[in-house]
Amino acid sequence: MPIQMNNESGNIYIADEVISVIAGSAAMECYGLVGMASRKQLKDGISELLGRENLSRGVEIRRENELLHIDLYIIVSYGIKISEVAHNIQSKVKYVLNEVVGIRADHVHVFVQGVRVSR
Repeated sequence: MPIQMNNESGNIYIADEVISVIAGSAAMECYGLVGMASRKQLKDGISELLGRENLSRGVEIRRENELLHIDLYIIVSYGIKISEVAHNIQSKVKYVLNEVVGIRADHVHVFVQGVRVSR
């Protein structure tokens, strides 16, 4: 269900896929993030690292009682403080969505699916 915005010229509809790509791109700019992970874990629990062309697959958009919730599934770099990476991602995603799209993300949930050693 797209987000609807009204202005003096008419209505603007923004698809969830667009919000997912913007949120994923904003998250990828944060230090300590190796990449986005698939929302659907494999049976053996190994997380799949997604490339830049699949950023939206690591993002889920939900609406609960008129509030916008964004779930990000990520893989972080080994040796980086996970809580700081998650906090930076939350701040960046909220800022970019507000500045670029003009919508307010009420909650940005970060799910760390794995840790990778950077080369």
